[in-house]
Amino acid sequence: MQHGERRVAKMDTSLDDPKPEYIALADNFEGKRFNSPNDGVFDSLGNLYFTDPPYGLPKQMEDPNKELDFQGVYCLLTSGEVILIDKLTRPNGIALSPDESKMYVAVSDPEHAVWYQYDLMETGKTVNKKIFYDATDLIGQEGQQGLPDGMKIHSSGHLFSTGPAGLFIFDTSGKPIARIHTGQATANCAFSSDEKRLFLTADDYVLEVSLK
Repeated sequence: MQHGERRVAKMDTSLDDPKPEYIALADNFEGKRFNSPNDGVFDSLGNLYFTDPPYGLPKQMEDPNKELDFQGVYCLLTSGEVILIDKLTRPNGIALSPDESKMYVAVSDPEHAVWYQYDLMETGKTVNKKIFYDATDLIGQEGQQGLPDGMKIHSSGHLFSTGPAGLFIFDTSGKPIARIHTGQATANCAFSSDEKRLFLTADDYVLEVSLK
């Protein structure tokens, strides 16, 4: 997800010897440049679901170079076709359930700080959009820095997502069962391959938490 280049690209070197060399995979929707692709998740077939908020544009919503009049959630098919799934005010983190029947999108809008859940009917097509959890009432409260942002799905189906005060852990019904307070605006998270460690990017810190 290349904010500055306003595109989805693939690094053209190995992870063992990384270099800033990229192959563009998608940079527009219907001839108009993306805003600034932000977060993405692959399904098991290699299709890429991603979000496109305005955060990479110097003046964001008011940037004169903004070509799209909306912020989208997309699916980049392995064929190269780009499908628009939904339009949201500030789409950010995105994840798929372990069985790929559901898609989750975090909305980092202070006026509507929510997580959405969609049912995936087939690749790139969703139904039954609903609010999974609404944290708007926490925004602006003391100690509740941050907004719904990056997320990962645990193999158990629990959703780990950054949000106000740090990180939320949700069960599959959208009930928060735990929170990790970092004291910082927290942007993203990731598991180790064995899911025994959780990593967080929190303002100017990279944090590690051991999981039970």
